[in-house]
Amino acid sequence: MAEADPPGYELPLLLFAGFRSLIDELHRELAAHGHTEVRPVHGFALQAIGPYGASASEIGRRLGVSKQAAGKTVDRLAALGYVERADDPTDARRKLIRLTPRGLDVLTRSAEIFDRLRATWVDRLGAAQVNQLETSLRTVVPPTTFPVDVPGWFG
Repeated sequence: MAEADPPGYELPLLLFAGFRSLIDELHRELAAHGHTEVRPVHGFALQAIGPYGASASEIGRRLGVSKQAAGKTVDRLAALGYVERADDPTDARRKLIRLTPRGLDVLTRSAEIFDRLRATWVDRLGAAQVNQLETSLRTVVPPTTFPVDVPGWFG
C-alpha cells in the first residue's frame, strides 16, 4: 500500500523550521564574532536601510511596519552602533539612516555565514538536492526581489 501524502500543514512548518534553523545558527556565529545583541528583526531592518541609507518612512514601508515601529528599531540599532542618523543631502527636512562600519560588518559576516550554512546543507543533502530545492522554490515563489517585510507580515 502506498504511503499517503503528508498533511498540507507540514510544508509551511518544514519551510519555516528550515529558515529558523539557518537564522538561529547565523546568530550563534554572529555572537561569536562580537554581534551578541543583534536579532533577526535587526537583519531585516539593516537590509531595508541598504547601502545608501533610507528615511524612517522608507524603512517602515520596506519592513511593512509603521514609521513609529521602524523608528524604534532604528533607535535600538543606533544604540548598538549599527546605524547612524545623518542629514539628508537632498532634503534638509529629513534625516537619513545609514549603516555604520559595524552595520556593514554584520551584513558582510552574515553573507559569509549564509554561504557556509548553505555548504553545510550541501554536505548533508548533496549539491544536486540543494540545487533542486532552490530551483523548486524559485518556481513557486513569486519572481520579485527578496522581501524584507517579514516583521510587518508577522505583526
